[in-house]
Amino acid sequence: MSKHVLVVDDSASIRQMVEFTLKGAGYSVTAARDGEEALSLCKSNTYDCVLTDQNMPKMDGITLIKSLRTLPAYSRKPILVLTTEAGDAMKAQGRAAGATGWMVKPFDPKSLLDVAAKVMA
Repeated sequence: MSKHVLVVDDSASIRQMVEFTLKGAGYSVTAARDGEEALSLCKSNTYDCVLTDQNMPKMDGITLIKSLRTLPAYSRKPILVLTTEAGDAMKAQGRAAGATGWMVKPFDPKSLLDVAAKVMA
């Protein structure tokens, strides 16, 4: 059975590119437009990995990560941040919230697949 990834980004084009990359490598993908939608999906489904943007309306990535880490099913699941934010302070906030890893947009498809495979191994 393939691994199931939740992709969270307010940009439809980014969601489509990430989804295309992951599906091409055999992953099952569900997409959410923002943190609120993602949190709702995670309360009723279990994903093998969550890949989230940081800057989104309604609920940002850091808040989503903190919320997911309170759910028993997501206390140890890999959560990756894929964002334009490259500053050390923001990365530190992500780590403190419970992010497993941090990737900067624009992303390299091979790097994304390498990181996904590593955290879901």
